[in-house]
Formats: sequence, structure tokens, C-alpha cells
Amino acid sequence: MTHCGTVGHSNILQNVGVVGLWGAGGIMERGMGTVRAFFDHTRRHHWLLGTFISIVLTAVGSALWYGYVRITSLTAQTDALVLQVDTLEAHLNYKTTLLAENITKTETSLSEALSQEKQNVETIKTKLGSFEQEVDVISGTVQTLDKLSKTDPELLQKYSKVYFLNEHYEPKLLTTVPSGYTYSEKNEQQIHAQVWPRLKQMLDAAEASGQEIYVFSAYRSFETQQFLKGQYTVTYGSGANTFSADQGYSEHQLGTTVDLITTGLGGELAGFEKTASYTWLTQNAYQYGFILSYPNGNSYYVFEPWHWRFGGVSLATYLNSAGKNFYDLEQSVIDTYLVSIFD
Repeated sequence: MTHCGTVGHSNILQNVGVVGLWGAGGIMERGMGTVRAFFDHTRRHHWLLGTFISIVLTAVGSALWYGYVRITSLTAQTDALVLQVDTLEAHLNYKTTLLAENITKTETSLSEALSQEKQNVETIKTKLGSFEQEVDVISGTVQTLDKLSKTDPELLQKYSKVYFLNEHYEPKLLTTVPSGYTYSEKNEQQIHAQVWPRLKQMLDAAEASGQEIYVFSAYRSFETQQFLKGQYTVTYGSGANTFSADQGYSEHQLGTTVDLITTGLGGELAGFEKTASYTWLTQNAYQYGFILSYPNGNSYYVFEPWHWRFGGVSLATYLNSAGKNFYDLEQSVIDTYLVSIFD
């Protein structure tokens, strides 16, 4: 029993040892497998990591290379654009300079052309001015001739003892002097129609100045003058020749001459030179175109302060300023005033 037990125990120990060894070997083998697996996994991990790093580095390198290439390309394009811009700016500056020169030349040309045109215009104006002056002269001459053709040439002729007026002469236009301007309402007086407005102005101006001046006698026909001269001759004899003209020699026949009178003389002409009315006439009558035909000291008739003849404002003004008398002038000089007698 004991032996059997011992043998059995020994077998058990052997079996246990065998089993233990077998178990330990298995464990070691399994551990080695685990180690191998770990190293295998580690190697795979390192390979994957290396592969990944290689890929990353490759990608980064590619990106960097692409960036370099792209930057180089963009730099080249930029340089090309800068060069193109510089070229365009240079071309633009050239064109601008050329355009400015052309504008300057054009302005100069236009200025010269304008100046020339102005000179041409001035030349034309000068020619037109000369032409207009010629036209004015011609027109004035035509108007003068027209006025002269319509103006009675007898109106400024010198009539006295030596200058005879045709016995058939009669003014073309006569008008009756209103009774308020005549000294006597019983005797109707007539005067040249174009002289009356001037005479009226003078008489009105005299009245406004406090002078009473009236028409005593105006137009006388050839026959009337002949009748008056006959009466004067009967009364005064040959002395009538000193104050009364023969028929055909009287200025009254022209219709432009009046004998003026004022109040306070009893209806007589004598003494008129002593009145304020006469003084007023000597100072103002010329402004209305009236002339004292026979002033004191003349060689034709005795002094007739009442006898005033219309000769026109121009002639009357000239005689007044020059201190001359109508009959002192040459007929040719007097004739130059005919055209303006009614101006």
C-alpha cells in the first residue's frame, strides 16, 4: 500500500512535473508569440507611419514645389504686366505730349486764323464803312437834290432896288394867319404855309416873355405892292422910295416876310425900334429863323425895325453869330442855305 502509494505519488509528481514543464513551455511559447506579435505590430506601425510621413512629405514637397512654380509663374506674369504698364505709360506720355503739341499748334493756328479773320472783318468793315459813307453821301446828295427840287429857289433871293421878282410870282402855299396873331382883325393876313409854324412859335415865345407882338402886314401880291407904292408916292412923293419898294422888288411878295408891331404905338410902325418888343426880337428872332432885312445903316432902304424875313434857322444863326446882314452876303453863299431853310 505504502509502496503503491509511493509509486503513485512519484508518478503523480512526475506527471505534475511533466505537466508543469509542459505548461511553462506553453506559457513561454505564448509569451514569445505575443512578443513576436507585438514586434510584428510595431514593425507594421512603423511602416505605416513611415509610409504616412513619406506621403505627407511628398505632399508637402509637391505643394511647396507647386507653390514655388506658381509663385515663379505669377512673378513672371507680374513682371510682364509691370513691363506692359510701363510701356503703356511711356506710350501714353508720348501720346499726351504729342497731343499737347498738336493742341498747342492747333490753338496757335486757330489764333492766327482768328486774328486773320478779325483783320479781314475789320478790312471788310472799313470797306463797308467807306461804302456806307459813299452811300450816305450819295443818299444825302439825292435827298439834298430832292429837297432842293421841292424848295422854291426864290425864297432866299436878294430882292431890293436892284433884284427884281417876276410880277407873276406867287407862293405855292399860303395860309391865313389866325386873327389872334394879327394886329387888326379887319385885315386878313396870309403867309407862306411852311413859315407860319415858325412864326407862331416866335410870337408865342414872345408872349410867354411878356411881349405883345402882332403881325401888321405879311404877304403882298405884285398888284397890292403896286397899289401901296402908288399911295405912298402920292403922300410922300419921291421920299416914298426910301421906305417902300416898287412892285416886283418887295420881299413881301415871297410870302416869307412880315411887318411886326406891338401895342402902345397907336397902330403905327414908327417908333417900334424903341420898344422892348424890338429888343426881344433882336435877341431871339434868329432862333426861329427870322432875319432883320434892313438894319440900321444898310445901303438899300431906310432902317425898318419892323421888317423881318424868314431865312431859316441855319442862315439866321450864322448871320447873328457873324454879325453880318443878309444883303451883305454873296448870293452864292446864301444859296447854300436853301436846302435847310425849313429844317
